[in-house]
Amino acid sequence: MFLLTLSESSNTSYSLGILANVTTAKTTAFIILKLTGYFQLIDPKTDGNSEVIRSFKLCLTNCSPTVLHMLSRGMPSNVEIKAKVSDPTQFAEKAAELSQSEGTIIRQHDTFFNCSQGRLKLRDFMNESGQLIFYERPDTDGPKLSRYSISPTSDPPSLRTVLSDALGVKGEVRKERRLFLIGQTRVHLDTVEGLGNYMELEVVMRPEQTVEDGQQVAEDLMQKLGVSKESLVTGAYMDLLLKGHKET
Repeated sequence: MFLLTLSESSNTSYSLGILANVTTAKTTAFIILKLTGYFQLIDPKTDGNSEVIRSFKLCLTNCSPTVLHMLSRGMPSNVEIKAKVSDPTQFAEKAAELSQSEGTIIRQHDTFFNCSQGRLKLRDFMNESGQLIFYERPDTDGPKLSRYSISPTSDPPSLRTVLSDALGVKGEVRKERRLFLIGQTRVHLDTVEGLGNYMELEVVMRPEQTVEDGQQVAEDLMQKLGVSKESLVTGAYMDLLLKGHKET
């Protein structure tokens, strides 16, 4: 059983965390995985509620709709597009011209965890840094709205161990990403292990923009980059791997 705690503490206001009951050879403790990106061990026999000033607890299994609704409030959003890339060299040249840069190379190892709604993944940048990411988006091709929440971590392996034990691993994705910044859009040229070459557009929405505004930005950039509608794909790379898509 998991417990959700919303707490107001001395060093963070209203931090949201998941409590997992952990039994070891020496003691039973609660691990608070705070979505502000750090761990804290609390022994209920000694610490009690010394740090947690206000809390409420909800029983949940994995990531329940109730918890996900709470997590989604106030979440930032993107409009996204994903497509297969047949000529990565040509795509990179167009992206470099539009961004006026050669892009940044980033290695990423994503671990997806079982989640009843949306997707929860741990992104390891392979340099002792990472991000825990929860997001929701429809599995459709073309521009689509994605709502997300991100928490940084300086110890991805330890976080992966806790979440693997608590939720179970759905799968893993390894890729090399070349990142270009074009206006308010992040353009990714990805080489995905087992899948091949893909591109993603992430239009980072401004508060005053509508979904339609973001879709228009994405569609305009699609045309400039030479991305055809026939090359669009649905779902995440994890979904494509689970469906048995092969590298071409």
